[in-house]
Amino acid sequence: MASLHQMEPASRDAGPVFAAGPMTLVGLTRDELAEALRAIGIAERELRMRVAQLWHWIYFRGATEFDQMLNVSKSQRLLLSDHFTLARPEVTSEQISTDGTRKWLIRMPPVDARDKGAEIECVYIPESDRGTLCVSSQVGCTLTCTFCHTGTQKLVRNLTSREIVQQLVVARHQIGDFPGQTPPDNGFLPSGEGVRAVSNIVFMGMGEPLFNFDNVGAAIDVLSDGDGLSLSKRRITVSTSGVVPEIPPLGERAGTMLAISLHAVRDDLRDTLVPLNKKYPIRDLLDACRAYPGLSNARRITFEYVMLKGVNDSPAEARELVRLLKGIPAKINLIPFNPWPGTKYECSDWDTIEKFSDIVFNAGYASPVRTPRGRDILAACGQLKSETEKVRARARMMGE
Repeated sequence: MASLHQMEPASRDAGPVFAAGPMTLVGLTRDELAEALRAIGIAERELRMRVAQLWHWIYFRGATEFDQMLNVSKSQRLLLSDHFTLARPEVTSEQISTDGTRKWLIRMPPVDARDKGAEIECVYIPESDRGTLCVSSQVGCTLTCTFCHTGTQKLVRNLTSREIVQQLVVARHQIGDFPGQTPPDNGFLPSGEGVRAVSNIVFMGMGEPLFNFDNVGAAIDVLSDGDGLSLSKRRITVSTSGVVPEIPPLGERAGTMLAISLHAVRDDLRDTLVPLNKKYPIRDLLDACRAYPGLSNARRITFEYVMLKGVNDSPAEARELVRLLKGIPAKINLIPFNPWPGTKYECSDWDTIEKFSDIVFNAGYASPVRTPRGRDILAACGQLKSETEKVRARARMMGE
């Protein structure tokens, strides 16, 4: 049976990996690198070695020029530069919150003749002992969750695996996280022996990752490769609003941590907050969670629950949440609602959130209240929305 992302009528996968003109090697998988080198005449007997060299320089060292690859012969470097680049997507703006959170607006080059280029938002959240990068999997979103700013933007297209990987490469470059780089002095970064500035990845940016299953899976292979970007799969979390048929395959294919955007304990309310629930109701969603490969107390599922004043925050709903999750190794992240322009929702009062948390905690579940980060730059959970629509609107006005 085809993957769901192939059946979603609103989505359109990007075009061929190898477009006309110089192509960047940044973001490619090992197989794609081998195909690229084969296309320019690299002998089969050399492919494995050449791929390993490029992999090290691109993903471990963060090279931006072929001339930096000192263990590659000059003739090979010239051949590579004649056909390829090491270009990254353009960072069109960077905003730094008072709490150290950074938000980048990243412009992706066109992937084919139909594509006009697209912009996505990517967020970096530093803490004392870790740094978490929130990456996007789609340009826009098709889910229209009513409390989420991204849901007000129509889906433009899926991101390719290359574009997903490039977000981490861009982030590491921006904050000096590659060997030999000097970190910027205009913001807080984690520190300590063996601590990387980017140590964790969460697929919680723009889009529904499981509607882009193949590209997300291929990107995770690159992100977690021990010879390159080297992120542990236990430090990679894929968050879904509940694409039920793809949840068990995600565990089999990628083996990452799983997060569920739950936000309600009744189908009638979740149908409004997360319209995908009309297709995959709560019972089916939780059954898929129970079947997630590798699920254990050491690999708990995170359930995300945004706290909306007078909507889903009563003590009765906290008790029902506990009942629903019985038997599932889980952590429950309570998220104070992050407002955005035009929303009809308000954040629950702090006393209400604490009472809700106490009920969940006393039932035996970890129930941390997520500290809002980057609210002042609209970088907090549920606030992301790219400038793509505005850019296209301006272009239409100029053409009239």
